[in-house]
Amino acid sequence: MNNTDEAVIKSNLAFVKQRIYTACAKAGRPPEDVRLLLATKTVPAEKIQIAIDAGETLIGENKVQELNKKIPLLTDSHKNIHFIGHLQSNKIKDVLKYADCIESVDRLSLAEALNKKLATDNRTIDIFIQVNTSFEESKFGVHPDEALSLIKAVNAFPHLRIKGLMTIGLFDADHEKVRPSFSLLRQIRDASIAQSLLAADAKELSMGMSGDMETAIAEGATIVRVGTAIFGKRMYPDSYYWNEQRG
Repeated sequence: MNNTDEAVIKSNLAFVKQRIYTACAKAGRPPEDVRLLLATKTVPAEKIQIAIDAGETLIGENKVQELNKKIPLLTDSHKNIHFIGHLQSNKIKDVLKYADCIESVDRLSLAEALNKKLATDNRTIDIFIQVNTSFEESKFGVHPDEALSLIKAVNAFPHLRIKGLMTIGLFDADHEKVRPSFSLLRQIRDASIAQSLLAADAKELSMGMSGDMETAIAEGATIVRVGTAIFGKRMYPDSYYWNEQRG
């Protein structure tokens, strides 16, 4: 890794943090309410390490094979690893090797399989319920109308701790078209808490990425998942990596 990469990544981190700070100020929220998650799909470990060395600790991986390949190469005992991609039940064992939190629990069968494996290992894990708030067939996530029922069912599993909700949101350059995806997730969280389906402190909303983090923050995001604005553009757009049809 050369000095140019280090300088660019550190500069990009500073700019993204300023964007978060400005968005929080505009929304009347304290900046510490919003955490930056490094979305590291396709990003090599040496570039991730630059961000870790700069003080970042929250890392999100989409693919199981990338998680298992890169995380062992990273140094820093304080890093917190979130799995943010679609999780197949047959990959649970591999994900649990490194993940501290799974943001993409979107169906009861996955929750059951996770709880079973965690019981065997005598451990618990933090999870988010993923909701498809853009109503797109290409996106993962429980349908919004079924979210409360899934949350209630998952509460029965003692080895899973629901910390909040996650959504990918609509991919559109028009932020006002994206906004309803984020506001709906907030409404579902608030309804879940009001009905005592979520604990009062289970307020996490993981939503918003490089292009729409300001809109997400305005709608209550507590975690923004940022990759390209820090590490540079990927070979394909986000819609490629998040497309359900590509497995």
